[in-house]
Amino acid sequence: ASRADECYMFVLVDSNHVERVVGISAIEAAVGVDEPWYNYYVNTLVHASRTLGVYTAVPTLFLANDHTGQTELCSLFLDHGFRQAKNGPLIAKSRLLFIAEFAERFAPKVIAELRGRLDADGRSPFWEGLGRHFFAMEYSTADYLTGIGQKSFIAELMPRHPVYVNLLPADARDAIGAVHDDTLPARTMLEQEGFRYEGYVDIFDAGPTVECFRENIDAVRRSLTPWVTIGEGNPLADSLTDDVFWLVSNRRFRDYRAIVTMAPRRIDRFPLLPHAAAALGVGEGDTVRAVPLAPGDR
Repeated sequence: ASRADECYMFVLVDSNHVERVVGISAIEAAVGVDEPWYNYYVNTLVHASRTLGVYTAVPTLFLANDHTGQTELCSLFLDHGFRQAKNGPLIAKSRLLFIAEFAERFAPKVIAELRGRLDADGRSPFWEGLGRHFFAMEYSTADYLTGIGQKSFIAELMPRHPVYVNLLPADARDAIGAVHDDTLPARTMLEQEGFRYEGYVDIFDAGPTVECFRENIDAVRRSLTPWVTIGEGNPLADSLTDDVFWLVSNRRFRDYRAIVTMAPRRIDRFPLLPHAAAALGVGEGDTVRAVPLAPGDR
């Protein structure tokens, strides 16, 4: 299969109810290969007349396909009742260790589209100010059709000419590059990993696309592959008390698993309690991929 056919889904399972899924996340290995991948690029056009003494820099939206072939982090959701105990970093960042382990399956650049600003009624100011004039449907309908892969209508109906931002209503202008309140933690996490907003926004709600070269992602760059040691307690506890949270995964493609556990900040071998080793499916003498979590991860 080509990279365009590869989608990896990760599920967070409640350990007290093995069959209960409480979170999901995913990776699209390559976007825009089978169907165009659209977004707007926020650029500037200059209108000037030396004779009249006029110089105006106008922010402008250009329809773009610049992320074609790149890897996308997508479909992140965590049940409200489980947004604690490092479950957020576990479901979100376990994807990054997977990318680190199987780098050849992914593009050199990784992107993530963040949900844009909505009002109290769930309406998108940007959609109301621009998209509705061309699509004649509700934002939720357009978003749903895109989510299930029916994207051809975008090419058929989107304006091909640049859109002058100054002609949009004020709330639509303010929404460009802004994120939904619920998405702020995800944006913070991605920025900690090195992702940056480079001027690309979603064509429906104007939420920002953040991007980072794969090898520059913090979890990819800093991850280690230590040997495992298994015991009933931390074998280094007497000499080192600076334990921190680590994200740890096994290194298997077909039975990939990840957990968050405590371990010393500096390690030679990775200490795992028996139940943690069983959860990962690793034993004494195996190696794992691991990276310490940032202090602000929650």
